[in-house]
Amino acid sequence: MMESMDSTHAHTFSFNELRAIASETVTLTAARIRDKRADLGDMWAYTNTKSSAVDPVTIVDTLAEDFIANRLQELRPEDGLIGEEGTGTPSLSGVTWIVDPIDGTVNFVYGLPQYAVSIAAAIDGEVVAGAVINVETGVLYSAARGQGAYKYLPDNDEIVALRVNDIDDITQCLVATGFGYSTTRRARQAQVLTGVLPVVRDIRRMGSAALDLCHLADGEVDVYYEHGLSCWDYAAGILIAREAGARVHAPSLSIPGQSGEILYAAPYPVFDAVTDLFDTIGALTPLEQ
Repeated sequence: MMESMDSTHAHTFSFNELRAIASETVTLTAARIRDKRADLGDMWAYTNTKSSAVDPVTIVDTLAEDFIANRLQELRPEDGLIGEEGTGTPSLSGVTWIVDPIDGTVNFVYGLPQYAVSIAAAIDGEVVAGAVINVETGVLYSAARGQGAYKYLPDNDEIVALRVNDIDDITQCLVATGFGYSTTRRARQAQVLTGVLPVVRDIRRMGSAALDLCHLADGEVDVYYEHGLSCWDYAAGILIAREAGARVHAPSLSIPGQSGEILYAAPYPVFDAVTDLFDTIGALTPLEQ
């Protein structure tokens, strides 16, 4: 899925340059999504379904992915791309962009201000740069490997370094999670949740995996977990979380979401306790669709 980078391309970019491209592109895309939503009004008239009757996709998802693909093609024509809505091109440079044009489409359709554009750059199956923007608020999260993670606040034009909470007691952890769209997997996810909830401070379900990982990086939640994510859901988010000091257990980028594997992230001091909890309740086992 991810192409190898040969030596002829090894020094044609920096990870920070890729982060800048991702950041600029998500920002431009978010503006277009806001404008299009205002033009269209009621989104239900422009919504279809994908994997199940409760898994929506809108024409705005498709238009946003087309815009992203075209812009990345113009800026870096030899790079590959993997998009949630079906865009796919092989990489000649060794860099592959992983794109979710709207992460949190249900929130987008309902008008809940918790949906994002997520773009990551990967080399040899490892994410090296990424950006996630909350479309409604304009808050931008970004990271480059080895360079830290940052949040840009548009209201006061401020850039803030991200850092996870320093927490070592799982009983005090605020945990974010999400659920899939198949009834079988949802039933199993509910069972997992009943094993987690009695052990932790509380649960939050906000509806965007990309933003959940950014909230973890920003210390707004302590732990995040979810089964059955696809690479575009989490690619940028896991780098942002890691660069903010989280330890992340994630599937390979090449493993499809249908496999049902778990992704989880937490600060290092509490990570082993989180792993032990998931092992005890059977959450480390992939959940069938």
